[in-house]
Amino acid sequence: MDDEGNWKANTLLLGAVIGALTGVGAAYLLIKRAESQGEQPRLGTGEGVKLGLMVLGLLKRVGELGDGGS
Repeated sequence: MDDEGNWKANTLLLGAVIGALTGVGAAYLLIKRAESQGEQPRLGTGEGVKLGLMVLGLLKRVGELGDGGS
């Protein structure tokens, strides 16, 4: 594989690993919180929308990383 394709594949692989680890960590924290409260974890519609908007905002910021802006 040429250098250009290699860095692209490596970047995608690294992003996938980071995303998976972040997801597992978030699920772990959700489970621990639910266990401390003695109930099963529940994510309501409002919380789901808030979480989705936060993820979109995070993705926007990640996309801006190479722009040099703040």
